[in-house]
Amino acid sequence: MSAPSVPGKRLLIVGNFLSETKVTRGVCEELAARLTEKNWSVVTTSPRIRRFVRLVDMASTAWRQRDRYEVAQVDVFSGAAFFWAEIVCWVLRRAGKPYILTLHGGNLPRFSQRHARRVRRLLASASAVTVPSRYLLEEMKSYREDLRLLPNGIDLQNYGFRLRERPAPRLVWLRAFHEIYNPSMAPRVLALLRKEFPDVRLAMIGPDKKDGSEEAARRVAAELGVADSIDWSSGVAKDRVPEVLERADIFLNTTNFDNSPVTVIEALACGLCVVSTDAGGMPYLLNDGENAILVSCDDAAAMAEAVSRILKNPSLAARLSANGRRLAEDSDWGRVLPEWQRLIGAVQERHVA
Repeated sequence: MSAPSVPGKRLLIVGNFLSETKVTRGVCEELAARLTEKNWSVVTTSPRIRRFVRLVDMASTAWRQRDRYEVAQVDVFSGAAFFWAEIVCWVLRRAGKPYILTLHGGNLPRFSQRHARRVRRLLASASAVTVPSRYLLEEMKSYREDLRLLPNGIDLQNYGFRLRERPAPRLVWLRAFHEIYNPSMAPRVLALLRKEFPDVRLAMIGPDKKDGSEEAARRVAAELGVADSIDWSSGVAKDRVPEVLERADIFLNTTNFDNSPVTVIEALACGLCVVSTDAGGMPYLLNDGENAILVSCDDAAAMAEAVSRILKNPSLAARLSANGRRLAEDSDWGRVLPEWQRLIGAVQERHVA
């Protein structure tokens, strides 16, 4: 993918460009599209499905296309993906290209504790390092002090706001069906709520990661007798997320590991009342009682009680809804993209100098 070359605005973005085969569109894809709209020349990699092939494509593109970009931006995750970033950055150094690293994932701090020397070495090699959340800013600053906070962006104008002053018992769960997001907790919460709110309904929406999590959630729902109160969906296109969220009033985030999920920001933007576990970066993103309610991980009773409080307390619901929208405004691409442009430009200027 590329746009006509514009001197001083030539960038390589290295990440998972998988939206053609998956419902979810990554942040790196959004950044590439928006910079291209601003007349930047953007080379991207990689859309390959198979992991090893994707790594080879990332590294080979960084080398073969070295005359088409001046600065690179590389996504960094934990686990095997961290090795990918190390390989790509080695190639970039051989090509004489400065690069910006962007840290992702709620598990990266734990990974970094086990591999501190590797993490510190990689971060030190970059011209700049960005993080999308205050959680990663705090947890990763011991590996490099000058981390730059740039939130994951959303198009705020696409998310119509409705104040949930008197919310209905309409719940939505919007994540991937994977064990780290603990989807089975949602039907347990629903079962507890149905004793008090017989007409409560839950929409569970997300792609199946094939680790047995969706089957387990369906089994729990059947065992608890609430399967008839759940609407299941395998996923939703990005441009339909606002429409899906508009149908609900309360957003459940049942995760066991998390950073700064875009789906939570999207729910806040629409004015939904968010009830989330306090996993990972959630306490850094959300203020309990102000723009969301936080509960302990896997505590279905506490989450059900929080939902009940919201449904019975209009002033609490209105406060969460209004403050959540204000928080989401900080992630508007109108604010975030200029920061990216300035950072990339500054890195290139330092390299040229």
